[in-house]
Amino acid sequence: MRYLYGLLALVPIAFVLEVSGIGGHVAVFVASALALVPLAAVLGRSTEEIAIYTGPKIGSLLNATLGNAAELIITIVALREGLVDVVKASIAGSIIGNILVVLGASLLLGGMRNGTQRFDARAAGTNATMMLLAVLALVIPAVFALGEPEHRPSDRDIERLSDGVAIVLLLIYVLYLVYSLRDTSPNEAEQAHHGTASMSVKLASGLLVGSTLAVVVMSELLVGAIEPTAAEWGLTELFVGVMLVPLVGNIAEHLVAVQAALRDKMDLSLGIAVGSGLQIALFVAPVLVLVGVVIGQPMTLVFNSFELVALIVASLVAVFISMDGESNWLEGAELLALYAVVGIAFFFVP
Repeated sequence: MRYLYGLLALVPIAFVLEVSGIGGHVAVFVASALALVPLAAVLGRSTEEIAIYTGPKIGSLLNATLGNAAELIITIVALREGLVDVVKASIAGSIIGNILVVLGASLLLGGMRNGTQRFDARAAGTNATMMLLAVLALVIPAVFALGEPEHRPSDRDIERLSDGVAIVLLLIYVLYLVYSLRDTSPNEAEQAHHGTASMSVKLASGLLVGSTLAVVVMSELLVGAIEPTAAEWGLTELFVGVMLVPLVGNIAEHLVAVQAALRDKMDLSLGIAVGSGLQIALFVAPVLVLVGVVIGQPMTLVFNSFELVALIVASLVAVFISMDGESNWLEGAELLALYAVVGIAFFFVP
């Protein structure tokens, strides 16, 4: 594991490549992508240490929040530059990626190492159900905007509808946090004191915050290099937004969730995978809508039909996976296969 931390040297190297322009955008892309791997390892280690003190619920919430901070910053920058379609595609892609890729890889690799794994079905079911409700709320503006011409609201009314939905989603997110943090199952209370911490809370928290800030910087460099790299490879803007930006921008969260599954800590793994997607739907997307109002760059919650279908399918899968409180490697393979199908479909969308 120690050799992995040697890749931390790529953090300043990626920054120097970006400033100097040496090697072009491809060199920045490769260096920043590889730099995220050891940062993810540090992030995962500190998250697990904090989870020993606080329990998997708060640990996964911290990881999801700090992990999504990078995406929020990146999308605000993109929104300010007028890349509204890329921002919305990134939102949809983040939700889809967290459920199909992060959860799929966690179930696959965790199941291959540990066999059938178990988790708190009640907590996982709450998250999955909330995810489905959030996705359905995101569908509403598109239903009205893409409806029959005689019943279609004006563009201004669609903006107001999106603003209203954003406020409602933020309110339900606050209620979800209150419920999640106050409702502690006996199983979770036991896990909160399971294991021996190897570092203090202060040290773990410092590593968590520091690695997150580094992830933010590397993610910005990475995403900034994606578009010119994708253009060189002949990829569309929709494919870049839905498939590439979320996949590489959230690589830290991906690896942390997989690491937790490999250690048979499925409550933490599911909390990161589903909780991160839920936070995108209930917090990041509404905040971006309201930020757009403030900076004079309106953004509606009208996703295209391809994104809507993928969002609904992914959220339904999360509900089915969470129902029995058990997982295996085949379920993970199925989720990854579905993501591959979605990726192939978006590749052929002009």
